[in-house]
Amino acid sequence: MSDRFLHNVVAQMVPPGSRVLDLGCGNGELLARLRDERQCTGYGIELDDSKVLECVKRGVNVIQRNLEEGLSLFEDNSFDVVLQLDTLQHLRNTEAMLRETARVGRTGIVSFPNFAHWPHRLAVLRGHMPVTKSLPYQWYDTPNIRVATFRDFEVLARKNGLNITDSFGLHGAKTVRQWPNLMASSAVFLFERQ
Repeated sequence: MSDRFLHNVVAQMVPPGSRVLDLGCGNGELLARLRDERQCTGYGIELDDSKVLECVKRGVNVIQRNLEEGLSLFEDNSFDVVLQLDTLQHLRNTEAMLRETARVGRTGIVSFPNFAHWPHRLAVLRGHMPVTKSLPYQWYDTPNIRVATFRDFEVLARKNGLNITDSFGLHGAKTVRQWPNLMASSAVFLFERQ
């Protein structure tokens, strides 16, 4: 699945005119698109120097910050939507960041590689960690410090008082709603506080 396809899907999920916070915003491409096509405002948070510079060149408001430090610089309900696209699996304190996402935003959109996708399961059955398009690294050099499945995230969301209002999978350039835990390489969740 390409970032472009994920961005297409997420852009349609964000209501026009929303105030958006993008955690791990990368080069700011999605925020620029939301600004230009959906009249959204907001900020990105990114740690990587070169990506912060790309955000600035795009005219995207960006704060250089390590997400492990939390979101204490923002008040409760500061944003309509908080995006955490392919960032949870890189964080040490995943649960705390999920709670922070729910605290500063009215709704949250999270995506992550789905470890329960059938090729991943098959690789584990064969005695190896999976290496696929959605998990392209060997076990010894992966930036992913967490792996999760649809069901794992559902349990974590309930534990933290989050109401999942929509969930589906992505694979290739397709949205997967039937058996996403088995058939999708990426998971996408839309949630709000209960």
